[in-house]
Amino acid sequence: MLYAEDFRRIARESLSGRWALAVGTGFVASLLGASTTGGGGGGGGSSSANNRNGVRLRDWFNSDIGTILRPWIIGSITVLVIWAIVGFIIGGAITLGYVKFNLNITDGKEVSFNDLFTQFDRIGAGFCMQFLRGLYVLLWSLLLIIPGIIASYSYAMTPYIMAEHPEYGANEAITRSKEMMQGNKWRLFCMQFSFIGWILLSVLSLGIGLLWVRPYMEAANAAFYREVSDVRRQIQGGGNCTLI
Repeated sequence: MLYAEDFRRIARESLSGRWALAVGTGFVASLLGASTTGGGGGGGGSSSANNRNGVRLRDWFNSDIGTILRPWIIGSITVLVIWAIVGFIIGGAITLGYVKFNLNITDGKEVSFNDLFTQFDRIGAGFCMQFLRGLYVLLWSLLLIIPGIIASYSYAMTPYIMAEHPEYGANEAITRSKEMMQGNKWRLFCMQFSFIGWILLSVLSLGIGLLWVRPYMEAANAAFYREVSDVRRQIQGGGNCTLI
């Protein structure tokens, strides 16, 4: 059985000589809405405080400076909204392409930036995958935060399974992920938590370090998928391995 340091070592070895490509691909994947892990959240606030802030914002918006900047602000908001909508629609397909990219890296295969767009013919399947995975995590999170976190780890292998099995629908891939992660959720949590030091350093660098930390983590995630899927295949094939 492999441990966190093993997955990190595999990731470093796989990324050797390919860091620049991995950083660039990961950055574009993030811009286009790729998300290999599920989650959800929410928030609220005081209505009176919101009303006061609304009045101040309206007064500033109607001021001389606000009138000058208004077209730029509206234009920026419009671009961000369009960008969010596009990412919401194509993010699933980009996610499938990105996990394919990382699987190729950990498998020692040739990789290309174009791997990111190889799943564009599956926009519908990718959208359903992201929507259902997010919905299920959200529904579990409505109970308590812990069930939501556990659910997100249960569904963590969904994009990897769909990337390797185009014949699977979103629900079937989610079911397969739940089966694969039985007894493995804590292992994945520990592996991902082992990057906390790098993440904190990235925060101190105003997030710039995340450009390198994300490819490192994604390669480790792909290595984790390879290990748990190989173990499961050996179990189904009558091998002597046991799923921890």
